[in-house]
Amino acid sequence: MATETKEVQTVETENQQAHRKLPKGRRYVGSRETFTYVLFDIAQSFNLNSKSTYYLTDVLVISYWWQAIMNVVVSIWDIINDLFLGAIVDRTNTRIGKFKPYLLIYAVPGMIMSMFYWAMPLFFPETSGSYMPKIITYFILQMVQNLAVSLYNIAKTGIIATITPDVLDRTRLINQANLFSSLVENIPDQACTIFIDLVNHGVWKIKMTTLFVYMGVGTAFCAGILSLFFSFKVKERVLQSVEKPTVKNTLGSIFKSRPLMLLTISEFLGQFNISTNIMLYYTNVLNFSSAQLVVGIPGMFVTYYSYTYVNKLRERFSTKTLWIVGDHWGEVLLILVYAFGRFNKNYKRKVPMLIAFMLRETLWNFVYAMRKVVPEEIRNETIDYGEWKYGFRTEGLTGVIKGLAAKLVRTFMGSFSAVLLGLIGYKQGLKPGQQTERTERLLFTMTTLLPAATGLIGIIPKFFYNIDAKTRERMYKELAERRSETAKNINDIADSLEIPEDTASEE
Repeated sequence: MATETKEVQTVETENQQAHRKLPKGRRYVGSRETFTYVLFDIAQSFNLNSKSTYYLTDVLVISYWWQAIMNVVVSIWDIINDLFLGAIVDRTNTRIGKFKPYLLIYAVPGMIMSMFYWAMPLFFPETSGSYMPKIITYFILQMVQNLAVSLYNIAKTGIIATITPDVLDRTRLINQANLFSSLVENIPDQACTIFIDLVNHGVWKIKMTTLFVYMGVGTAFCAGILSLFFSFKVKERVLQSVEKPTVKNTLGSIFKSRPLMLLTISEFLGQFNISTNIMLYYTNVLNFSSAQLVVGIPGMFVTYYSYTYVNKLRERFSTKTLWIVGDHWGEVLLILVYAFGRFNKNYKRKVPMLIAFMLRETLWNFVYAMRKVVPEEIRNETIDYGEWKYGFRTEGLTGVIKGLAAKLVRTFMGSFSAVLLGLIGYKQGLKPGQQTERTERLLFTMTTLLPAATGLIGIIPKFFYNIDAKTRERMYKELAERRSETAKNINDIADSLEIPEDTASEE
């Protein structure tokens, strides 16, 4: 037994030493470009998307039955167009890069579609949840927007993998973006939460539709401008292979890559997570929409502090361990919140539940940096692994295939979550406190126990992730040598094609 313990400690020590031996590398991304990437990262969360369920259900008022039907159709459409778009992106090789053109193409149209989405109550004021002109308009918008967003997401995922060839430079970029963007990205959502309470309690004498139109359109415009700014400034620095990969070769490399398959399976299982927006519980049961903001105040300070030790944790523990803890610690805490809420019907009492959720948010945010940085690094790591093993990069289809299985499940689960609201007796458009006691109890269950229990399924594949510190060191060392040789060959070819000065003069 002592011998086995000694062997385990030896392996851990070697892994830590291998991690420290990763080359410090070169900083490719300068301060200005880093700043634009921080703005770009802010833009991804500078919106009211967390309020979409409340907006669709009680402000724009789309029947949850129609929401379920349209979710299925749009999700199937999403799966189909992803495969074509991924193949198109992987065969793109322009003077300005592989992904940058698509970021530029999407910026303005994407901003306009998002602004129209939040402005829809102006075009369909006080109409029923089954009013067909509104349903048709919303459906068409979702189909077009889904196509554009799919292309944008492929490009957005790929750009961070190609913005720098140095893994430590990339980690630095991700860390800084997440740290600084966390200071401001949630401001619209937090402000909207407070304003919803002010409107519901009659303190602010405006309509709820007015609040969402102004805030939704405004944040969509700001996020669009920030994204456009980054799209002009960003540079791609990882060389793509001269020979464009075929779809067959791409799919073959993806399914042979064990790290990518494990990541895909984990995300697939993670999509079995069933829940409803916690905003509905805070508003309808506790009659306090701002609870979403209040419970996060202590954890806000922990969030920033978590970035100070994430690199130390990476030296002390394996990426796999950090991945597991970062992704699933919050679900364990939710189970404890559920147990407390069901005791003596605490779930109906405002103060006890605010304290319970506040403790959960605070403890959860101790791993905030971990769950932000590590999954992003793993996604990029699996792409680099594919290049190392098979000689070409497939960011486009890799991202599509990785999310394809997850989207198949999400097609059903997203609709099921909407249908659940109907099954538990949730009535749309009612004021806080007007739902039945059974509905209130099940709303609490759907925001605590249900997502925790179903979300823990995704932990299983993570235990088999096989890129350890030694493999990572060898991979990036060989990739650096290979890329350097490729760049040298390209320069040699370019030099050989130049026309000699004396020949040019004769012509």
